[in-house]
Amino acid sequence: MYKLFIKPFLFLFNPEKAHHITFSLLRFFLCIPFAKQITSSLFVVKSNKLVRNIAGLSFPNPVGLAAGLDKNALLVDELACLGFGSIEIGTVTPKAQSGNDKPRLFRLPKDEALINRMGFNNDGASAAAIRLAKRRNKNIIVGGNIGKNKATPNESATQDYILCFNDLYEVVDYFVVNVSSPNTPNLRELQEKEPLTNILSTLQQENAKKKIPKPIFLKIAPDLTDTQLQDIVEIVIETKIAGVIATNTTISRDNLITSKQEVTDMGAGGLSGKPLTTRSTNVIKFLRSKLDKHIAIIGVGGIHSAQDAIDKLNAGADLIQLYTGFIYKGPALIKKINKRILSEIK
Repeated sequence: MYKLFIKPFLFLFNPEKAHHITFSLLRFFLCIPFAKQITSSLFVVKSNKLVRNIAGLSFPNPVGLAAGLDKNALLVDELACLGFGSIEIGTVTPKAQSGNDKPRLFRLPKDEALINRMGFNNDGASAAAIRLAKRRNKNIIVGGNIGKNKATPNESATQDYILCFNDLYEVVDYFVVNVSSPNTPNLRELQEKEPLTNILSTLQQENAKKKIPKPIFLKIAPDLTDTQLQDIVEIVIETKIAGVIATNTTISRDNLITSKQEVTDMGAGGLSGKPLTTRSTNVIKFLRSKLDKHIAIIGVGGIHSAQDAIDKLNAGADLIQLYTGFIYKGPALIKKINKRILSEIK
């Protein structure tokens, strides 16, 4: 149904408009009596064999929703009905900000890809916290992806991450430090060893003050060299964070089917989707070869089929996340992946 009717309808609109339409329709439909139960019965795959105990948390299944789709924690309960085992909200910043100028989201249908330069548009961490406090589904794991405001200079970035951490601490199960988006000026400079170590160490110090510390993950770019990835490995070990999310969007435009002129006309931004499949899997392999098993890896990037998911897991990912594949393939993809994972379990 998604492939035949819903997707062609949504693709009639520009991507950002289609996003808002999807959220409105999903909210409206799932307000109908018994709609949530019916939807869950169609898409949720329940099995103790799918449960993953990672970083002290029990995930109902390994398939999560990546940050970016529900930036403002508007539809956590509704999205949970589609079969996800976890939902990552954000990226949120301490203060609300409008993001970059529109248009800022583009489809590349021939490549099953997206280019975005959203720029951390969000309502702010405190607004997200208020919404999350009201969610009804307490079974799904919720992550908080946090970043810095565009106006905050890099030398003051740590304080922004601390503010977000404290605003969301009571309402999320884990945190993700986003220093890898290409759409906030100079943000990726924070992936360098000294500033990144400072951010993560300071967050861990704040975390240690809490009665129950929360797992902290680091989301990295796919464009890092092996030398830079080795630095990431050393930082993760030194700061004792829970793990790594590999990977964010790429600034590369290599090997696209879409014409070079079309891509150039779209302008700057991070590319996600199928063109990222191999690179993100290779980053996972590199990280797993260097990190102990107790350090978790969440694989994301170019998962458009059950086989793509299995490849990420076989490469060393403990969990996976969807975003662009979910846009192109619909919620049936979540069910297919979970069923395939079950079939692979001996």
